Amino acid sequence: MHKKLFIPGPVEVAPEILQAMAMPMVGHRMPEYAVVHKRVKENLKRLLFTESRVFLATSSAFGVMEGAVRNLVAKRCANFCNGAFSDKWHDVTRRCGKEADAVKVAWGQPITPELVEQTLSSGRYDAITLIHNETSTGVMSPLPEIAEVLRRYPDVVSIIDTVSSMSALKIPVDELGIDCCIFGVQKALALPPGLAVFTASTRALERAKGVEGRGYYFDFLEFAAADEKDNTPSTPCISQIYALDRQLERIFAEGLESRWARHKALAERVRSWVADRGYGFFPDEPYRSLTLTCGRNTKGTDLSALKKKLGAAGFAFDDGYGKIKGETFRIAHMGDMQMMDIEEYLAAIDRELAEL
Repeated sequence: MHKKLFIPGPVEVAPEILQAMAMPMVGHRMPEYAVVHKRVKENLKRLLFTESRVFLATSSAFGVMEGAVRNLVAKRCANFCNGAFSDKWHDVTRRCGKEADAVKVAWGQPITPELVEQTLSSGRYDAITLIHNETSTGVMSPLPEIAEVLRRYPDVVSIIDTVSSMSALKIPVDELGIDCCIFGVQKALALPPGLAVFTASTRALERAKGVEGRGYYFDFLEFAAADEKDNTPSTPCISQIYALDRQLERIFAEGLESRWARHKALAERVRSWVADRGYGFFPDEPYRSLTLTCGRNTKGTDLSALKKKLGAAGFAFDDGYGKIKGETFRIAHMGDMQMMDIEEYLAAIDRELAEL
């Protein structure tokens, strides 16, 4: 039995997207592929509001997160950490042999512009990593305000993870001045996992030219050279790119404003349910994610038992991540999800809670 996914990724994938992945194969060096690649790239630029280079990589987003560190950190990196995945990014940075500091706040707290200012004013760093929407805790840090701070530090290259936020709200890459924006496709873009997208500003590409040890698979300069031919340095996941091509078409058919409004409405509905049922919230109100809600288990519900019961009823439920498992629960509301999907899921949780 398929469990309908309401976890923070992978999310449910529409049948027509799965169908797109079954299209006949082409060679990735054939002109037929270049046509698709160019169309996808141009539509991604529309989605990201950017004129920067946009690259496609066959990997999870963490592959490109590692690649960005290898390409863009020349001196020392400030890894801003407020959850499991941003903590992991610091570990990855150090494993790449880079000098780096973890600038940590408590799980559930945002990265603030004041913290970024305080950190960068030391003059120690030439790059930062930041997760816009920390999936483990449901915290969305104030990216526009942080971007204002970054403008005062032109020698600092910004590497921003928008893995679980891109396409759910407006993230204008050029306006914000993001040098390298990274995201996967299995969350708000609602595709199967396995494809990562990243941008590279002129400043990022110039930085990469002076950094040794970039490796090959994620070498930004290799991607830039291949991009001139509307291609990738090595064999891409063509079926995934077919799916992305189709999904971008669907996104623009819905309309970006409508898509953003739908995600906001879904978030508000889930937050209302959490509050009405007597649960708390892990993040404070101004910093709650638009793509997943992280509730605090203030009622002491047996979340493990609830997860099993919902699984048997055909729904995937998330009972928290890492060190806050059981203390929290996460309900995703992103991708192609509609209000009727959320209503169906919340009704199922209510039924199972009544029997616990």
